[in-house]
Amino acid sequence: MRPSKALAAATLFAAALPLGTAAQELSELHLSVPPHDPREAGRAALVVGPPDDPTQPQRFELRSGGAGTVRARDGADAFSQPAANLSAEQRMDFVLGEALFQRPWVSAPSSTIASDGLGPLFNARSCALCHRQDGRGQVPDGSDEASGLVLHLSIPAPAGTTGPRGIAEWIATLPEPSYGDQLQDHALPGHSAEGQVAVTWQDVPVELSGGETVTLRRPLWSVADPAYGPLAADVMLSPRVAPPLIGLGLLEAIPEAQILALADPDDADGDGISGRAAFVWSAEFDAPMLGRFGHKAGMPTLRAQVASAFYRDMGLSSALHRQGWGDCSAAQADCRAAPDGADAEQGGLEVSEAVLDLVTFYSAMLGVPARRGVEDAEVLRGRAIFHASGCAACHNPAFVTATLPEAPERSFQLIWPYTDLLLHDMGEDLADNRPEGRASGREWRTPPLWGIGLTGQVSGHTQFLHDGRARTLLEAILWHGGEAQAARDEIVALAPDDRAALLRFLESL
Repeated sequence: MRPSKALAAATLFAAALPLGTAAQELSELHLSVPPHDPREAGRAALVVGPPDDPTQPQRFELRSGGAGTVRARDGADAFSQPAANLSAEQRMDFVLGEALFQRPWVSAPSSTIASDGLGPLFNARSCALCHRQDGRGQVPDGSDEASGLVLHLSIPAPAGTTGPRGIAEWIATLPEPSYGDQLQDHALPGHSAEGQVAVTWQDVPVELSGGETVTLRRPLWSVADPAYGPLAADVMLSPRVAPPLIGLGLLEAIPEAQILALADPDDADGDGISGRAAFVWSAEFDAPMLGRFGHKAGMPTLRAQVASAFYRDMGLSSALHRQGWGDCSAAQADCRAAPDGADAEQGGLEVSEAVLDLVTFYSAMLGVPARRGVEDAEVLRGRAIFHASGCAACHNPAFVTATLPEAPERSFQLIWPYTDLLLHDMGEDLADNRPEGRASGREWRTPPLWGIGLTGQVSGHTQFLHDGRARTLLEAILWHGGEAQAARDEIVALAPDDRAALLRFLESL
């Protein structure tokens, strides 16, 4: 972590900033956030700043997810455990939410009214098919099963189009006229899937110090077999791999003031890192809010993220997306005219409020596994390299969650997600050239790193970055550019054993 940004966050605590007041001004509407009192502020300031000696273990870093941290398991269910500090009643809600998360939806009309309404066009029949074992999706392998990768679509909006009120620097876009916001690669009988995600690869060799060469693979994305006519000439495509689900409720509980203390949009401290906040419009609260979820931080709350997935990925309506046809465009008349599963018993929706709340709770309460090898000498050496090379300038190690009387399991927790939840320019190589809200086509939200070393055992693969192009953690690092170019170049120049130590540290997270 660059000291200037890390200390800025710690200063908020040390000065006993009334975080509740600041959060309210920032439309932090999803949480009831009283101020940290001076005692809490002082305690937090001691633990969120940069380590005095990064070669030595820090207190509490074993518990990546605070008091809810779960034991690191060896099997594929390492990401599927409830947070350790849930009450008995909450564990029951977690189990119910898990069942709904895994439940396959069927077409309407059906006798099982609580499970019908799928499609007509969709990407998966259940949440679990994209987030297998609550882990990371992958690049499609040619099979008919959902892979956990979707293709977002849009076209530029006409010049002069404004964004939501109260949000500056909005880059307006429109859905693709025939295909909507997202390519649907599955369909119910009687309908045609919109097309298939296609990718070809180009080899990109990179030479490292010590004589090592790594061959990266550059993806070229396209739509195969488009069923509803040619896509717009100016269409913008952005592949998005489903991210792992651990710790999402804790990320939602970080006070906005802590996140914004790390932002430096004009690079005032001259370190080359200029993280920006992704303010977005909340349909849930009818107001601007800080974006936290999604590869470009396009969603302000976890409930909004879950509702969007029901709508776009499965074609299911909820209180936040009431259209029963999902992402079918106006040009897809048969899709919009098809029967849906809206039922009076569920408030005229396919996903009732109760189902939306339970799936959101399940997604929020998946426990973060404990760190491994916290005191291992090579891991500690790798952590020191992580800090010295500047990786922590964006992958901010620690936060303290808000004081939440109504949610004690998430309240005032020291957590170690290794993200700042801000937007960063990652350079031309990683650019999708598709703006989303305030995020440009070169900007991405810093992804959390907690649990990343368990990807292989949970997801059955090691595909990283927003589109799964990186097959190893080293490949993921080597794709970094833009604001991360200097850090990436330092890692290229490392001695091989130092590079191995860095990777060992990442695998311990």
